[in-house]
Amino acid sequence: MKKHGLAKSIQIIGVPVDLGASRRGTDGGLSAVRIAGLGEQLKNMGYHISQEVDVAVPSKESRPVETGNTMRFRNEILQVCQDLALVTKAALEHGDMPLVVGGDHSIAMGSISGISDYYQNQNQDLGLVWFDAHADMNIPGISPSGNVHGMPLAHLLGYGDKDFTSILSANTKIKPENVALVGVRDIDEKEKELIRQSGVKVYSMRDIDELGMSRVSDEIIEIVTKDTVGFHVSFDVDGCDPEFIPGSGTLVPGGVTYREAHLLLEKCAETGLMTSMDLVELNPFLDKGNISAERAVQLVLSAFGRSVI
Repeated sequence: MKKHGLAKSIQIIGVPVDLGASRRGTDGGLSAVRIAGLGEQLKNMGYHISQEVDVAVPSKESRPVETGNTMRFRNEILQVCQDLALVTKAALEHGDMPLVVGGDHSIAMGSISGISDYYQNQNQDLGLVWFDAHADMNIPGISPSGNVHGMPLAHLLGYGDKDFTSILSANTKIKPENVALVGVRDIDEKEKELIRQSGVKVYSMRDIDELGMSRVSDEIIEIVTKDTVGFHVSFDVDGCDPEFIPGSGTLVPGGVTYREAHLLLEKCAETGLMTSMDLVELNPFLDKGNISAERAVQLVLSAFGRSVI
């Protein structure tokens, strides 16, 4: 059995990392999602969970105190991303869909590098839906904080630290014409220049207000499926308004509503072309009774084809 054309078998890959963020606690996001019943609810939808694997991550406390802020915890995050890329690629090789649960958003450089490499070896390109309050298009030297979770999309597009842009291969992981950012409302000044230079399509909250999420979703799907094998969804919970998902360390008011997020993911599922997904930036230490993880799980289920009828 397949759901909307998606692979029936899913591999849930946990990456409990908070090295890329300023606020502690995203390393607990994986446990919060498990407590909210992600695997069990996917099974109830008819999916097979082939296995749940965790990528080893060093704790921040076990690392030396860093000086400078060009790319904080660079070497540790690079190792995690290199390891994760091998895991996501192997999942696809085994016929499983990778569902990666973080952890902060730096992990996307690993998950997407592995998935992209798998499809590039078949001469196929991958589309990318980037759901986030932030553009994550900083690079070392222009980032105000040096926090790596603000840099993954830039590196996937080939900008920045060459060790990160060349995980598994020297190829650029994603073509800019196949990327759509949605929910964006907080961008650093120097980051704006790189966004314009890259040519990626950005749907800000104003675009969603003016056009409506239904039209925005349709346009996004057109972008990420044009001449691609399918698309990856990298879902940062802070893309949603803090009223609905308060459990994140990078909250920005005025975000996507819970229903709008469901609509986008429901439309993604209906295409049958979602190859894989990340769920990142959940911080249960800043949450209210695990409500953010519970709601995030419901959003993931929409991406995997759950419908009312």
